[in-house]
Amino acid sequence: MNMNVLGYATKSAADDLNPFHFERRTPRANDVVIEIIYCGVCHSDLHQARNDWGNSIYPMVPGHEIIGRVSSIGADVTGFKPGDHVGVGCMVDSCQHCKPCQQGLEQYCEEHHTLTYNDIDRHDRMPTFGGYSEKIVVSDKFVLKIPDGLDLAGSAPLLCAGITTWSPLRHWKVGKGSRVAVIGLGGLGHMALKLANAMGAEVSLFTRSPGKEQDARRLGAHRIIVSTDEGQMAAVKGQFDLIIDTVPYVHDLNPYIPTLSLNGTLVLVGYLGGLEPLLNTTPLILGRKSVAGSVIGGIAETQEMLDFCGEHGITSDIEVIKIQDINEAYERMLKSDVKYRFVIDMASLKG
Repeated sequence: MNMNVLGYATKSAADDLNPFHFERRTPRANDVVIEIIYCGVCHSDLHQARNDWGNSIYPMVPGHEIIGRVSSIGADVTGFKPGDHVGVGCMVDSCQHCKPCQQGLEQYCEEHHTLTYNDIDRHDRMPTFGGYSEKIVVSDKFVLKIPDGLDLAGSAPLLCAGITTWSPLRHWKVGKGSRVAVIGLGGLGHMALKLANAMGAEVSLFTRSPGKEQDARRLGAHRIIVSTDEGQMAAVKGQFDLIIDTVPYVHDLNPYIPTLSLNGTLVLVGYLGGLEPLLNTTPLILGRKSVAGSVIGGIAETQEMLDFCGEHGITSDIEVIKIQDINEAYERMLKSDVKYRFVIDMASLKG
């Protein structure tokens, strides 16, 4: 028998989010039923709710930075038990048999991973609804253990902002002595600073706002470079092994390429779409430099990131809100009026 669940949904790109009753599937033998405690608010929730990417399915219950408590498990589940604190990120399923899935890279599933919301379940064809809700039912393969001692509310954005920046840091083998720069100080950027610093890198922030220096240093940056200052940009020519670009809109990459070292890589994690102006390939070719992309991370990689955060006491800087304030939070996000991530206390759903 399907579960009746209360959440918050939008019914069109022009609508606010409002209370919404819907059904979750009857739990399968490999499912974990999770009572949601907190849910982070990602910029992509806003994009999807307003159909900015042209693929939105309505009604939509957003939310893919989910922290909860296991309330029950299926007969075949062995890795979790009722009462465990767990997380669910951007994916709830994948094909499990293609090459990326076999490598633990479910985010690159050749048959497309199943998104936590705004998608269709590959088994029963029911729509997927996200974490702005009371509870969720998820395959045990896509449930993550939250380390003891981590602040639960602050852990929610690790499931998206954390893993989105951790995955390229790990892939490009960042460690002690690495020189890493981050473009943009928002939800993604502040996590990139914290993680790169804890991994032992020498960390710099590119920003257009000189006023962010104090906060950037608190978060782990050793150096702040004002990207509109030609002198400061010239002073870091050839410096960086890896640049994490978190900017979520069209922007010019050309000023940053000369700051890469020989064999250096600029990896885009915040923006999907075409680039303007065109990328000048001369510095790429003459310095064997690369521009790459990366999306979230696999489940094993996400668990590794959570365990690392548990060891180092790393969580996101957050502002906790009630679900009734979600529409105002979306408007504030558009103005970058949050340091650095909203997290919904889902207890507010019941009153």
